[in-house]
Amino acid sequence: MTNPYAEWFEQLRAEYGEQLQAMPLPDGLPEHLHTLVEKGDEEAIQFMIKLAWQFGAQVGYAAGARQRQEHEQGITSRPVRVQA
Repeated sequence: MTNPYAEWFEQLRAEYGEQLQAMPLPDGLPEHLHTLVEKGDEEAIQFMIKLAWQFGAQVGYAAGARQRQEHEQGITSRPVRVQA
C-alpha cells in the first residue's frame, strides 16, 4: 500500500528540491540533526518536524488570510513561490 504523504513529499522534493538545497540552515543544525539520526532519537526528530510543520501552517494561514483580504479590497497579489 502506498503512503500518500510519502508520495506528496517526493513530489515536493522533485519540484522544490534544487531551490531548497541552496537554502542555508542555521549554524550547527545539520550537525545536530546528524547526531540525532546517528543516536536514533526519533522522538527529537519528530519534534523538530512538528515544529516546522506548525510554523509552516501558521505562515500558510497568514498568507491565505492576506490574499483573502487583498481580494476583498480588490488588490492584485503576486504569485507565491518558494524562496531559498
